[in-house]
Order: sequence, then C-alpha cells, then structure tokens
Amino acid sequence: MATSDHSKADHCRQARILAVDDDADILDTYRAILESDGLTFTSAETLDEGLKLAATRPFDVCLLDRNIGHDLGTEAVPGLLDRAPGLRIIMATATRDTDAAMEALGLGIHDYLVKPFSPEQLRIAVARQIEARQLSTRVQVLEQQNADSRRLGDLDSESPTMREAIAVARRVAGTGANVLILGESGTGKNVMARAIHGWSQRPEGNFVTVNCPSLNADLLENELFGHRKGAFSGAVDSTDGRVAQADGGSLFMDEIGEFPLSLQPKLLRFIQDKEYERVGDPISRQADVRLIAATNRDLKRMSEAGEFRQDLYYRLDVVSLVLPALRDRREDIVPLARSFLQRFAADYGCPARELSPGVERALLDYRWPGNVRELQNVIERAVILCPDQRLGSEHVRLDVGSSPDAIDGVARSIAAVGGDVSLEELERAHIEAVLGASDTLDAAAKTLGIDASTLYRKRKSYGLS
Repeated sequence: MATSDHSKADHCRQARILAVDDDADILDTYRAILESDGLTFTSAETLDEGLKLAATRPFDVCLLDRNIGHDLGTEAVPGLLDRAPGLRIIMATATRDTDAAMEALGLGIHDYLVKPFSPEQLRIAVARQIEARQLSTRVQVLEQQNADSRRLGDLDSESPTMREAIAVARRVAGTGANVLILGESGTGKNVMARAIHGWSQRPEGNFVTVNCPSLNADLLENELFGHRKGAFSGAVDSTDGRVAQADGGSLFMDEIGEFPLSLQPKLLRFIQDKEYERVGDPISRQADVRLIAATNRDLKRMSEAGEFRQDLYYRLDVVSLVLPALRDRREDIVPLARSFLQRFAADYGCPARELSPGVERALLDYRWPGNVRELQNVIERAVILCPDQRLGSEHVRLDVGSSPDAIDGVARSIAAVGGDVSLEELERAHIEAVLGASDTLDAAAKTLGIDASTLYRKRKSYGLS
C-alpha cells in the first residue's frame, strides 16, 4: 500500500490545478491544501480570467465554482473544454441539488463537490481526476513505447564507437538541451531517444513521437499542435496535439529531415519560445517540452542547399549523436541476435534457445543494410519457424543481394521471377534493398515509383526502418 501511495504522490506532484471562484478565502484554502501536496496551483476570481488561463496554460484539473458573481460556472464548461481538451472539471457548490448535479455531469463535468467539504475530500477528488487525466493522455503513448522498445533491443554494446555515443547521450540527457540523433535507418535512433528521455530529469513525463514523413504539411501541423473545433471540415471537437501530450516530457521528432519546409517556421518558433497555436485557434499556448530529433539525412548539407532552414538546423543540433551502422559494430551482432532469440522464444512459446555455429557465421558475414531492425526481424522469423532448440541455417532468411559473402545453406529472401515466394515477401525484400541503397526516403520512393508517404506506411507495415 505504501508503494502505491508513493507512486500516486509522484504523479500528483506533476499535476497543474486551476481554481475559478469569486471567494478569495476559498481560493486561499485551496492553495494551502493543494500546494502542500506538491501540486502547481493557479487561481482566477472571474470566469473570463479562468477561460483566458485555460487557453494559454496547460492544466490537468479545474475546480470550478457553480456561481461566480453573476455568472454560472456551468455556462463556462463548453468554453473550458474547447480551450483545454482533456481538462478534468470538478464543480464546487454550496447547493445540495441532485438535479443540478446531474445537469453538471451531463455538460461534461467529471465530479461534483458540495461545500463545505473537508481537505481530505478535496484531495481525493483532485487525485482521482489527476489519475484519469494522466491515464487518458498516456495510453496511446505507452502503447507506442511498448511496441517500439521491443523492436531494437537494448543499448548494451561492445563497440567502442557505440559505447562512446551512449556515454555522450548519458551526459547530455540531464541538461535538457535539444539533441539530434544521426545514423542510418534501423540503427536504433528511437531507442536512443527513449533512453535519453529515461536518463533525463523528466523521466515520469510522456515520451511522444511524431513521425515527420507520414503526413502532408497541413495534417502534420494538426498532428503536432492540435486544432480547435470547427477549424476545418470534420473538426467536430477540439483536440490536443503531440506537443500538448508531451508537456512536461519529451517530444521525439523521427525523420526530422522530412519535415515540410513550409511548416518549419512554426516549429522553430515553438523551439525558441515554447509557444504555439492550434490550427484554427489564434490563442498562443505554452508547453514545456524537451526536443529530441533524429534523421538519416545530412541536415547540414540540406540547410546549405536551402532544403532545410538553417536557423532550425542550428536549434536542433545543440548536441548531435552519430549511431554506427550494425556492419561497423560487428562485435554486437551475435549478442544482439542471442538477445532477440531469447525474447521471441519467450514471447511465442517456441523451443529455440541457441544459435548454431553456422548461423552465427552467416550473421557475421552479412552486411545488414537494414541494421539492427533487420537483424531483429530475421531472428523473429527464424524463431517462429524453428521446431528445435537450436536455430539452424535453414530457418534464417537473408538477402544474398546485400551480402555476397553470406555462407551457403542460409535461406534467401530474394527469389527469381516465378519462384516459390509470395508477392508480399518479394515486395518487402525489394523495399528493404532499395532503402538500404538510398540516401533518403525521397530517393527510395522515387526509385520505387511511389510517393514518400506510401513508402513510409509500407516500411512501417513490414517493420523496416
């Protein structure tokens, strides 16, 4: 029980409370109780002031009086929720009226307290809404984290180059500085970003990912900053964007080199001032976000060529980390493969427990154009297919076109036209090979004859990077 209470207290210390009431003494009482619990407290004595605060600052819970001067707090609920989607509202009133309580709940209010109430009742009501707020904002983030964190393995390495990158990442993590992670696709940039967040001074905050090439500029702006109700056709509700979700945590911008040039001024302003506007909303908002970006492109060259804003590049490149390709850290190949084998054998309940010497030699001889992500996929498939404790060459599928020196006997993923292989397998292998031979996502898409967003979706569906 003590552990659970301590955990809840840790979460509560990060919460922000807004109280709107025309009674200064009540506001002082709220402040004394809630600040003693470590909460961040802000008050307003009028509805107009409360609405303005909700529109410009991030809050988790609002304590709203039912009667504020000549105004009704219930009338402000739609405005509060429009300005601050996800805000949890507790109505406080001196009226013991069941109908009024039901009306308030029907408007979107989440709880109802009747004055006078004890400090403990207030604490319980606020803690309950804090927990609900945090759960609602973290579910999607945690699902993404759990999926991604198991894809590329741990950062443990015997490679001097990789170990140095990890050491630099640990040093910079606690500073709060922006970090730019560079490296080929599949080298583990998202895992490094998540590790930096975990080593930082805000590990309890959300780690939120924005996949830059997945959407066009307009949709990406909406994804990043959110929108106000009615901002465009189909915007039936106001929504928070990724920036708001990352408030108090870290925002990871994956493949920042693909970020639309037309949208870069807004990103630059947010990085500089920590301010932004939702789509269709003129009110400036604030968010305390630590930015981590990653790319496999040469941003310096792009900025010199006018393909990427130079001022944005310098803002992102406060500290840069370069992750080596898997072929340049060969001492890690077999340990990583063994780690993946153990993981997937446990996940799928398969008997495989060790790699045969032939498989280990084949893995070492292969060039790994898809880097660690490709190794993970190869081992996962092999574990599923292997009926024995020892994983053999007949279970491993490697691309002979990318590794001419691979040992004979290892199964190949590229088959001749008309061979016994599915279209899906051929497409995956071809996309993987083209990605490995291309400098950028755009170049690979051009070779394949598809647009970059389509390639991005196909790459994700096949587990490539």
